Amino acid sequence: MTTEPPDGPRRRNIKTCQAEDTTAPARSRAYEQEEDLRQWQKYVQKLKVKVLEQVQDQLGEILDKALTKSIETEPPSYIKSILNGKTSQKQPSRAQRMDDGKVFVERASLLDELFEISHIRTIYHMFIAVLLIFCLSTLAVDYIDQGRLVLEFDLLFYAFGKLGTVTWAWIVMFVYTLFVPYYILDFWGSLYHKFPSKLGLSLVMGLVLSVAQTCILGLFPIYTVVHHQLPPASRFIVIMEQIRFQMKTYSFIRETVPVIIKNTPKEGENLRFPTFSSYLYFLFCPTLIYRESYPRNSQIRWKYVAVSVGKILGCLFYVHFILVRLCIPVFRLETSQPFSKRTMVLAVFSSILPGIMLLLLCFFAFLHCWLNLFGELLRFADRMFYKDWWNSTSFANYYRTWNVVVHDWLYYYGYRDFLWLSNRRFKTAAMLAVFIVSAVVHEYALAMGFGFFYPIMFLLFGVFGVTFNFTMNDKRESPVFNVIMWACLFLGQGVQVCLYCQEWYAQIHCPRTGQDGFWELVLPRSWSCSYQT
Repeated sequence: MTTEPPDGPRRRNIKTCQAEDTTAPARSRAYEQEEDLRQWQKYVQKLKVKVLEQVQDQLGEILDKALTKSIETEPPSYIKSILNGKTSQKQPSRAQRMDDGKVFVERASLLDELFEISHIRTIYHMFIAVLLIFCLSTLAVDYIDQGRLVLEFDLLFYAFGKLGTVTWAWIVMFVYTLFVPYYILDFWGSLYHKFPSKLGLSLVMGLVLSVAQTCILGLFPIYTVVHHQLPPASRFIVIMEQIRFQMKTYSFIRETVPVIIKNTPKEGENLRFPTFSSYLYFLFCPTLIYRESYPRNSQIRWKYVAVSVGKILGCLFYVHFILVRLCIPVFRLETSQPFSKRTMVLAVFSSILPGIMLLLLCFFAFLHCWLNLFGELLRFADRMFYKDWWNSTSFANYYRTWNVVVHDWLYYYGYRDFLWLSNRRFKTAAMLAVFIVSAVVHEYALAMGFGFFYPIMFLLFGVFGVTFNFTMNDKRESPVFNVIMWACLFLGQGVQVCLYCQEWYAQIHCPRTGQDGFWELVLPRSWSCSYQT
């Protein structure tokens, strides 16, 4: 038996205390970890409940909209058979639902959603930086040439000149569109089911309305533009409003007439006609498809309105700098002979950059900022004015998604009505007819806006566009075809900017003499004009 040293118990006590001292922080840390784990589990559980509630709400909205659409689109006989449990009746095919129209739902514009992503917002910031560089370069050139800092906007003041004439011309077109088609249709509807000769009444009212439309919304804007020699931007305002009023009037008539014909009022009842307020709202809301009501937002975001106005003004200045810095110096050069092939090729490729920038600016300023501005002011909730056209791998998809507002009008009142009249037998002819009409209207707007006829847009849209629509169709899904689409857009914009700028200066330096009559109006002056400044 060994004898323990006198300090043995004290050492054991010290070791025990040291062990307790080292285990106490460990137990404390373990307790803290367990407490953190419990708190995290509670937080995750709350987050799970919130996510499930949001998903449930969104699924409920989607199902409500789907059920509402199905009730609106399916014929009553099919719905009744489902309610009675008789499901033997086949669901109507798409060909049997030709009377279905566009369904408006509450949704934001795609760019507004994409700008929430910081990576996409950075691309937007890059465009702002380029605008600042344009301003600095203009200031630097002015300081070097003139010895002072100045930003001149003579081009903008010239382009938007004679706004007084534009204002009263717009007022005439608006007042006519507001009252004449509405009350002529109201008068026709009130007599249609009482008049002995419905066809005769319809022909007379249709003739009266056609004459009025031709005079006020057809000849009057052309006379205003030509007689008063409006500058380019003012011309485009008048012509684009002329086209807009025509399309809105047609949509109102097209949507209202079938309802009046199908619904015969009962004895002692008045005809149910669209309210004047709904028609007035339609004239300003950013859509070309008439409905008596649209989904509405609860309030107006005035900050969003102010930012949209600022963006539109910024795009105007952007276009000004592109024209002043990239276009005018190239095409205002002095020359003693028409452009050679080499000069033409170089001019086209030098016009690609300003051309594609003008395309993107027009898209952003009009289809995003301008339409969202009016949508916000009118609390119009369906903001799908465009789709992701930049991801298109086919020109067919590009044409459908670039401008949804106009595409819907062409689809429902052009393509679909053509198929209805032909009993769905000529789909290719219907598509070609829509392309031709669209190309003619585009060319008309450019010819009236620039003041000369040079059918570049018609050829690119009506010839090459149709060809690409059938060759690069929706079956092309490879990213390679997206590259091809962008390359075609680049080249097409370069050709347009180059040829239209050449013709603009040729019209200035070689004005019409009036000796050749018709051919002088239709043949481009740049083909034969030789000038030297």
